[in-house]
Amino acid sequence: MKRINQLLCTTIALLTVGCESFIAVEQPLTSINESIVWRSDNTAIAAITGSYATLSQSGSTPGLAGNLGLGVLCGLSADELTLHGTVADNRLNAYYRNALVAAQMQGFGAELWTGSGSPGFYAQVFNTNLAIAGLEASSTLTPAVKQQLLGEAYFLRGYLYQYLLGLFDNIPLVLGTDPNANAVLPQVPAADVQARIIADLEQAKALLGTAYLDGTLRPYVGSAERVRPTKWAATAMLARAYLYDRQYAKAADRASEVIAHAALFGLPALDEAFLKGSAETIWSLQPVRANRNTEDGYVFNLPATGPTASASLQPVYLSPQQLAAFGPGDARRYGRHWVDSVTVLGTTYYFPYKYKAVTASGAPTEYQVLLRLGEQYLIRAEARAQQNDINGARTDLDAIRQRAGLGPVAASTREALLDAVLRERQCELFTEQGHRWFDLKRTGRVDAVMSVVTPQKGGTWHTNWQRYPIPFDDVLRNTNLRQNEGY
Repeated sequence: MKRINQLLCTTIALLTVGCESFIAVEQPLTSINESIVWRSDNTAIAAITGSYATLSQSGSTPGLAGNLGLGVLCGLSADELTLHGTVADNRLNAYYRNALVAAQMQGFGAELWTGSGSPGFYAQVFNTNLAIAGLEASSTLTPAVKQQLLGEAYFLRGYLYQYLLGLFDNIPLVLGTDPNANAVLPQVPAADVQARIIADLEQAKALLGTAYLDGTLRPYVGSAERVRPTKWAATAMLARAYLYDRQYAKAADRASEVIAHAALFGLPALDEAFLKGSAETIWSLQPVRANRNTEDGYVFNLPATGPTASASLQPVYLSPQQLAAFGPGDARRYGRHWVDSVTVLGTTYYFPYKYKAVTASGAPTEYQVLLRLGEQYLIRAEARAQQNDINGARTDLDAIRQRAGLGPVAASTREALLDAVLRERQCELFTEQGHRWFDLKRTGRVDAVMSVVTPQKGGTWHTNWQRYPIPFDDVLRNTNLRQNEGY
């Protein structure tokens, strides 16, 4: 009961401080399965809200952002980032050289599966399973609250599974709440996992409302914080999931639903895209660490002294390959919009500048953006190109290019447009939640690119390295698990 009492106190504090800080709560990792949590609106809301706090707190622990976030780890694995040569951290060097290791004592590559100092993605999936079971069994919650929280739980599970599948390929599909049963589950075909992701997101889309809600699940009065998932977040993730599943008509349809809602979403100027409350934001995370804006802003913005030797500070900068992807006149690259630089002893280091604030002495000015409208245009462009809708694909690409100060795309065939989409994704979505790494894998181009890039990073490429290793200890404990080939 001690944890229950803590949760109740947290809930009271949550409702006292108001909407601005509504995700700054402790996640009830051990109490979430207590039936009392799902008996009242307040404790149920606090339990789900804690999930967003965990995602936002990633920082220097594995997660969506920060030094061990998807942007850094996948960016190092791919061709986006360079690791400063003085960094001795074995983990970051293993990702950078595509030399991950499945071992009991010095294994690298399974951090996002297991977590390290915070719950890994599977622990968070398990918490969503507990939430879904508790919410569905509850008969005491206000119906509207129950529906919203169920929608959020289904959304989070689909969202997390999309990353687990993209990172590891061969994974168990954990849907239950019995730890003993979960511990012996085998891997299932990737198609089955993708089907479950889509089913969860469709369920979330049906349950979630269209308005952004505050920490008490009431509509905002005035400016809304875009930090709780809505129907639009579920729809945007469905567009991505259908694209990954090669269901191109559905991917285009879902992206069109979001793009068409111009009253809520738009493409603002480059310097406004990642600000708190940006019209481009579909779903974001509120910063929860003291004196911080976003975790990505903290890790990517280089000080005047350049990249550091410390893995917990600013050890990375943009790679030559990423810089070469930008064409002449691309405002994302030039003019200090999304790329900035520092020069130290005659060497210039270019770094991601999407998030411009490193620390915050007052209210944060930027939120970690997880879903935004720019991606939806690129999803629809790719889906249209795959369906030979040449004019439609060109129109979507031009919407992104126009904001970047570029002229219309020159490509006019299906194949040329697909190449143009991949290049535009590289320039638009760089260092955001691993997009480049997943794009190389899903388009079948990872071997062609990484066989050239990995030797330049000091490693040796093999096609096996596109899959991260499954945790060594999990393979030992579960005889139904098989390690990914090559580890």
